[in-house]
Amino acid sequence: MTSTTSRAGTAGAGPASAPATTGSSGGRGSTVRTDAAGGTGTTGSKGDTGTTGSTGTGSLAGIGLMLAGTLSVQFGSAVAALLFPRAGALGVVALRVTIAAVLLLLVCRPRLRGHGRTDWAVAAAFGLALGGMNIFFYQAIDRIPLGPAVTLEVLGPLLLSAVAARRAVSLLWAGLALAGVFLLGQEGFDELSPAGAAFALGAGAMWAAYIVFNSRTGARFPRLDGLAVAMAVAALVSLPLGIGSAGSTLLEPGVLGLGLAVALLSSGLPYTLELLALRRLPAQTFAVLTSVAPAVAALAGFLVLGQTLSLPQCLAIGLVVAASVGAVRTRPTRP
Repeated sequence: MTSTTSRAGTAGAGPASAPATTGSSGGRGSTVRTDAAGGTGTTGSKGDTGTTGSTGTGSLAGIGLMLAGTLSVQFGSAVAALLFPRAGALGVVALRVTIAAVLLLLVCRPRLRGHGRTDWAVAAAFGLALGGMNIFFYQAIDRIPLGPAVTLEVLGPLLLSAVAARRAVSLLWAGLALAGVFLLGQEGFDELSPAGAAFALGAGAMWAAYIVFNSRTGARFPRLDGLAVAMAVAALVSLPLGIGSAGSTLLEPGVLGLGLAVALLSSGLPYTLELLALRRLPAQTFAVLTSVAPAVAALAGFLVLGQTLSLPQCLAIGLVVAASVGAVRTRPTRP
C-alpha cells in the first residue's frame, strides 16, 4: 500500500493499511491509501472514512483544491513563525494544538466507553507523536528557514515509505533524498543552525511514528474519536510547555487571534479542501501533489518571512521533492 498523510492530525486507515506514507507537511491533514490489492480509499484527516478516489487522471479543479490545501498548510506555518517573537515557538504550538483539540472535542464528542487499555495506550501514543511532531517542527522553523525545515522533516515519512515498499527501487528514492540532504550540508548546516536541523529531523522521526499510530488508532476508534482523543493528549503535553514559555501572553487578544488563524490555516481549511479534492482525484495523483510540500514551504518562507535560499538549497529541495514523488508512486511488493 502506498499512502500519503499530511499533518493536520489524522486517525486514519484500518488494519489493512500499512504505514507506507509520505505527504505534505506543516499541517497534518488527510490520509489517502491504496491497498495491496489495488483498491483505493481515503481516510478523512480527522479519522473518518471518506470517499473513494476516482479512477481517472483527476480534474483540474481537484488539482487546484489540493494545491490550495498545501498552500494553506505551509502559509499557516509561515504565519505561525510571525508569532514566535511574541509567544515563542512553544507558545504557538500550545495555541494551535489546544484550539484544534477544543474544536475537535466539541464537534466529535468522542465516546469514551467501550475501549480497553490497549486502545487507550495506542491513542495516547498517537497523541504523543502528534504533539512531539508539532513541538519539534515549530522549534525547527524558529531556527532555520521553512523550506529546508520541511525538506529535512519529510525524510521521516519518505524513508518509512521506502522501507515499507520493500522494493529495490525504493533505495533509489532514499538515496535521492539523502543526496538532497547532502547538498544542504554542503551549504553548511552551521548556516542553517545545527539545532534547527536536528529539530527538523526529530520532527521527521515523530512524523513517521505518527503515521504508524495513526493507522492503529483508526482501526480501534470510530469516526473522528481517535483523533479527538489524540489531539487532547497532544494539548496536555504542549499546553504546560507553552504556558511556561509564554505565560499570560497567550491570552492577549492579538496572540489568540493569530493562534486561531494558524489552527484554521494549518488544519481546518486544508482538511476541507483536501476532502473536496479527494472526490475528484485518484489516490496516486493526490499523493504526488502532496510531495511538493518542501517547495511550497520554501515559497511561503520567501513571501511571508522574506527567507531567501541559495541555488544549491533550491536544488536540494528539488531532489527531496523528486524522491517523494518517486516513493509514493512505487507500489510495495506483496508479502
